[in-house]
Amino acid sequence: MNAAPEPARRRRHGEQLESALLDAGWNELVEVGYARLTMASIAVRARTSEAVLYRRWANKDRLVLAAIEHYRAANPVMLPDTGALRDDLLAQLRAVSEALSGFFAIAAAAAFSGLLADTGLTPAEARDTVLGEQRFVPVRPLYQRAHDRGEIDLKRIPAAVLAMPFDLVRHDMFMDLRPLKPARIQSIVDDLFLPLVQAYQARHGLP
Repeated sequence: MNAAPEPARRRRHGEQLESALLDAGWNELVEVGYARLTMASIAVRARTSEAVLYRRWANKDRLVLAAIEHYRAANPVMLPDTGALRDDLLAQLRAVSEALSGFFAIAAAAAFSGLLADTGLTPAEARDTVLGEQRFVPVRPLYQRAHDRGEIDLKRIPAAVLAMPFDLVRHDMFMDLRPLKPARIQSIVDDLFLPLVQAYQARHGLP
C-alpha cells in the first residue's frame, strides 16, 4: 500500500512569512550561536531559499538583530496590578528578570561572538537597536496607575528616574546573564528608586 502523499505546504506571504523567517533566525541563533549561523542555515530551517532572506536583510548580522528584536516583541512581560506602586515595581522587575534573562544571555553571546564587530555598533547602540523605543514605553501604565492613585506626580519626576529601575535590571542581566537575586531587586526599588521619587516630590512640596 502506497503512503499517502504529504499535503502541499501553504505559501507564506507578508508579515506571516517575515515572522516565520525571524523565528527561524532566532531558533538558529539559540541552537548554534552567532559565529556558526549562516544565511544558508537559516534558510534551511525556515524551509525557504537564501534569496528570500536577502530580499529582506542585506546580511546575517542585520537578520540576527531583527530576529532578536522580533523575539523580544513577541514575548512581552505582562504588567502586574497590585494596587500599590512599590508592589507593582517589585513584581514587574522580578517578572522581567525571570522572563528575559535567557533572552539577554543569547543576545549577549551573539554580541560578543562577532555581532558587534560585523555591524560596527557599540554595545549601547546594539542595545538601543534591540530595545528600540520600547525600553520604557511598556511600563508607562504602571506609573500612570500610581499617578492616578496619588502615589506619584508624573509631572514632577524625570523620565530618567522612572526608567532607572528597569535600566538597572537590564544592566545586571546583561553583565551576569542570569536572573537578579530578590534582594538586589528589592534594593533597586527601596534603596534607589523610591528615595529618589520622594526627594523629587519633597522638592515640590508633595508627600
